[in-house]
Amino acid sequence: MTGIFKSIDISSSGLTAERLRMDTISNNIANANVTRTESGGPYKRQMPVFGVKSTSSFSLKTLNDAIPGGVVVEGITEDESGPRMVYDPVHPDANKEGYVAYPNVNPVREMVDMITCSRAYEANVTAMNSAKNMMLKALEIGTKA
Repeated sequence: MTGIFKSIDISSSGLTAERLRMDTISNNIANANVTRTESGGPYKRQMPVFGVKSTSSFSLKTLNDAIPGGVVVEGITEDESGPRMVYDPVHPDANKEGYVAYPNVNPVREMVDMITCSRAYEANVTAMNSAKNMMLKALEIGTKA
């Protein structure tokens, strides 16, 4: 893959990863008050794990092959921190002491993560558009001769 197309591929992988991150954040916010899940207990906050996309080649290593190839989602993990305990003795899921175990989702943290995710998505779109514009300008050079 040539350099200009490689940069578009890298930005594309970033867009895909940030979209999954946004979906995960949205899921966390939607389940912020779920006290009972199929597995029992409150919902647990989820977080995507990103890694470097490998650029393997069967030929000798070149400079292009040494450049990281983008982002890959390695999985989604659960935040193992404890639930948020709220005193509400009339809630159906309250324990003997009257406390309800709510998910470990902090809406403020999720909103900050969402803003960060949105900015990263915008940066990848800008990088992709810059690469596209460079390709178009390069084509113009050849036609104005």
